[in-house]
Amino acid sequence: MKRKNISYLISLSVSIVLALAIGALVLALTGYSPARAYGEMLRGTFSNARHIGDTLEYAMVLCICALACIVGAKAGIFNVGGEGQLLLGAIVAAQIGVVLKGHSAWLAIPCAILGAMAMGAAYAFIPGILKVKLKVSEVITTIMLNTVAVYICQYLAKGPWKNPNNNIVAGTGNLPKAFWLGKLTPGSNLSTGIFLSAAVAFFVWYVLKKTAAGYEIRLTGQNPRFAFFAGMKTDRIVLLSMLVSGAMCGLVGMLRVYGAEHIFKSSVSNDYYFEGLMVAMIARYEPVTAIAMSLLFAVLKIGAAGMELNAKVPNQIYLIIQTLVIFFMAAEGGVRSAIARRLEARRKAKEVRANA
Repeated sequence: MKRKNISYLISLSVSIVLALAIGALVLALTGYSPARAYGEMLRGTFSNARHIGDTLEYAMVLCICALACIVGAKAGIFNVGGEGQLLLGAIVAAQIGVVLKGHSAWLAIPCAILGAMAMGAAYAFIPGILKVKLKVSEVITTIMLNTVAVYICQYLAKGPWKNPNNNIVAGTGNLPKAFWLGKLTPGSNLSTGIFLSAAVAFFVWYVLKKTAAGYEIRLTGQNPRFAFFAGMKTDRIVLLSMLVSGAMCGLVGMLRVYGAEHIFKSSVSNDYYFEGLMVAMIARYEPVTAIAMSLLFAVLKIGAAGMELNAKVPNQIYLIIQTLVIFFMAAEGGVRSAIARRLEARRKAKEVRANA
């Protein structure tokens, strides 16, 4: 393992330990027992098959969202619009299921996967083409398009695609039970979709790390001018990376509908992409690290619900710990540089004294 990677893993481990320590201090100062709270958090995650299933399902969602961000970031484009791409993919997948009611699941599910991914990619195409052709900041366009996507989905779920039999304000028709992805653990949201997600995660890692295409993507993100003069079609690489990122977000929307919700409504996503974005940033856009961090955040998230139920601790402690991890990792580079400068200054001072 490279020395740089070892240093990063040490920094990440220290950040997590410090975040948990400060979280324990906050718990103690507010009258809660840190030992009991953290114990209930772990119990709420691993105490039974349902909790383990929910943890793995949440980790799956975060992981694919994080990898979607990583695919774009490696090519030098920052996709902040994954939430909108996820929602549009979800509603298209849900409507495909409604329209294909009565047909075989072997037809409906692949159509839903392809439709959701195509919708996510098509929506990502807008900021992607604006970036490569007009140099418009993709951060601004994707943030704005998130809002547009939310209103489009609300319009469709309240209007043309609304099922009048649903007792919710905005929701499409219910997905036929024959199209539901099979549950792996009773009572949880974990479905067979996790196998598809695992295949996608492996494919992303393999392409980015082991193929010539992955090398071109990384080089384009690191040094676009060099990549361009080396003969690479950088604009095409950036645009394709954005399309793949959007397609992965759309796939997450489909998995949420067919694996957990069985209908399109606002709860299909609860800012999942933005949490995945944080995972990607903490992982420094490395796929394997992103997978591990997704699992950690899922343990904290699902465990926080158990902690609130059994130890009566507000589950916002999860957000405190998550934010502290992000803060420490953001500060890590500056702190390490400051320490290195101080050590170098001391070394030079000793050399000066020795030569005097």
